[in-house]
Amino acid sequence: MSLGIRCRPAFLIRLPREVELTLRYLLTGALLASAAVSPALAQDNTAITVVLSEELDLVEPCMATRSNIGRVVLQNINETLTELDVRGDAGLMPRLAESWEDRGDGVWRFTLRDGVTFSDGTAFDAADVAHSFDRVFSDQITCESARYFADTELAFDIIDDLTIDVKAEPAQPILPLLMSLVTIVPSETPIEFVRNPIGTGPYVLSEWQAGQFIQLDRRDDYWGEQPEVSSARYVFRGEAAVRAAMVETGEADIAPQITELEATNPATDFTYPNSETVYLRLDSADEPTSDIRVRKALNHAIDREAFIGTLLAEGTELAVAMVPPTTLGWNGDLVPLAYDPALARQLLAEAEADGVDVSLPIEIIARTENFPNVTEVTEALTQMLTDAGFNASMRMVEVAEHEQYYSKPYPESEGTRLILAQHDNSRGDPVFSMYFKYHSDGTQSGIAIPEVDDLIERATAATGAERDALWSELFAYVHDEAVADVLLFHMVGHSRVGERLDFTPTIATNQQLQLSEIGFK
Repeated sequence: MSLGIRCRPAFLIRLPREVELTLRYLLTGALLASAAVSPALAQDNTAITVVLSEELDLVEPCMATRSNIGRVVLQNINETLTELDVRGDAGLMPRLAESWEDRGDGVWRFTLRDGVTFSDGTAFDAADVAHSFDRVFSDQITCESARYFADTELAFDIIDDLTIDVKAEPAQPILPLLMSLVTIVPSETPIEFVRNPIGTGPYVLSEWQAGQFIQLDRRDDYWGEQPEVSSARYVFRGEAAVRAAMVETGEADIAPQITELEATNPATDFTYPNSETVYLRLDSADEPTSDIRVRKALNHAIDREAFIGTLLAEGTELAVAMVPPTTLGWNGDLVPLAYDPALARQLLAEAEADGVDVSLPIEIIARTENFPNVTEVTEALTQMLTDAGFNASMRMVEVAEHEQYYSKPYPESEGTRLILAQHDNSRGDPVFSMYFKYHSDGTQSGIAIPEVDDLIERATAATGAERDALWSELFAYVHDEAVADVLLFHMVGHSRVGERLDFTPTIATNQQLQLSEIGFK
């Protein structure tokens, strides 16, 4: 069996901050009082409630690398062949694959775990692995996890039920790590998005009431150790203050995403770097952002420092790359383009003098509840661009609509759209970011530069010091030479965990929330 893959101004009126916060807490109280008249969620002492910031539009396994879906699906319903240890120093760990070996010539052999069954009772085997990848890379659906494999072509050779060889072309030195991104489904799963996912994980999706809740229940026949959490109900609340208050009052057990404003209780609240990078994706095929002077002007128009400690938490770092500083190849010589609105206006004037229509509309499109205070951040960015002379506006959209603008093919528009987005890379290697963000064929790339393509392809195939050096060179080229986008912030996460639980959030909590890692005090 084989599989071939090739991935290709509005003026804003703001209330004083103290008035806004007072109203916010009054609203929180009203909402909680309203919630109290609803039927209570039935719980035993090992059932939990998780309150998320945004509702899921899908529970599709091949979309589990998208954070809002991954927090429910990844390793709870559907598992991967390998898993990266984010709680200790074990590195890459077995999950559905017990072991793997490099057999040379781009071939890796994976030995699968015996005795594993899916939640529908069927046995897990190598055919399921091959089908899962066939499905992920099919042109009949668009799967999030396909983006991370760059231009690698994979071919699968089933040796027996529990042994499968995977050949990567070009050779992929971190293929076992890449396997931690693809969730496994039964070979009978259709190549279309599913509403009732079947997986090998410790939980099953037992109920989904759209707009209200998702319910996961523990499997009695799970192949691994039985987790302590017997069931989890996921509910959705847009206000961070409401989410925090729900945990405080015992209406919920975990709020994975609150703001610094609510994170005031040392007994329940956790603050940590969360591996997310916030940026504005530019499309250099559009006018006026096709001109590098306009792209530089956008960067100089934004006062990044003004956000930290106000709309964004203390500890937030200014970004110079799409990945956090803990990533392989990090280039410590890079610095953000300085806030200089006068220089921004000068660059726009120079571009206009050469025939660039700098009056074309520039619309910032942001995803509601993508991160705390995202609406206020978007408003401030829009105002800064307007003050620097851009014809700027903003639009807040839900996650499904945001995806239509974030990934190719991009919708046409007069002028251009800047996509405010948050990208997670907690796996330590730029390969999980750089191809689909910057390669000409990348699904979320706004540039098409041969030098960038070459660096990405060489770095992806390299090992050791050479890999590190090539990624570092690429970071510098994208930031200084291409000015490919407007890199903004490396984010800080805040979570609230009820005192009855034994659980500590990690750098991966914004992307996944494994129920098996949760215990009870």
